[in-house]
Amino acid sequence: MRGRSDVLESAILGLLHDSPMHGYELRKRLNLLLGSFRALSYGSLYPCLKSLVARGLIIGSDPHDAPAHGLAGKRARIVYQLTADGKEQFQHVLASSGPAAWEDETFGFRFAFFGQTDRETRLRILEGRRTRMAERVEMITESVSRTRVRMDEYTLELQRHGLEQVEREVRWLDDLIDHERSARSARPQDAGQPTDARTEAVEDDSIVAAQPSEKERG
Repeated sequence: MRGRSDVLESAILGLLHDSPMHGYELRKRLNLLLGSFRALSYGSLYPCLKSLVARGLIIGSDPHDAPAHGLAGKRARIVYQLTADGKEQFQHVLASSGPAAWEDETFGFRFAFFGQTDRETRLRILEGRRTRMAERVEMITESVSRTRVRMDEYTLELQRHGLEQVEREVRWLDDLIDHERSARSARPQDAGQPTDARTEAVEDDSIVAAQPSEKERG
């Protein structure tokens, strides 16, 4: 992914993968899904939808056939849904696990769709993100140590606050990685055998996918 526009496109494909939606509902869902897109406007959404339609990744129903939204009176809204090419493109996005999936712009989006992502890909993304955050901890720590004598108390406190946030994310990622590794190693052993409550919790990927990132909590 190259940036926010790619994240927005992929998020639209992901939401439409669940069910067709009109633009109004898409905007509401996107604002809930993407922390970095809380200020998403119709001005950015509809050009993106138009581009996806032009590329054959989604199609829009005839406005006269689309049901009117309750808040829109009798005005019909175009309902968008994925094409076969759109489904294939979204699967390609889900299968990617390179550095772009670890970065701030894209990690939250990828994590939001972990429920549709295979375990090995999830693990690679989490490990990559953890490496990136560990590097950030080291960088901030070195920066504070090098410049603290020139900082006033408020600037220093802000640096410490940023460091604590990144350290919390590293711990959170460690827990998620342990969870994924435990589930991966437990699955072959537990096949055909009764599962206890702990195993059921490990197998429940939806619990992991529902957890917000530390950056979103911040």
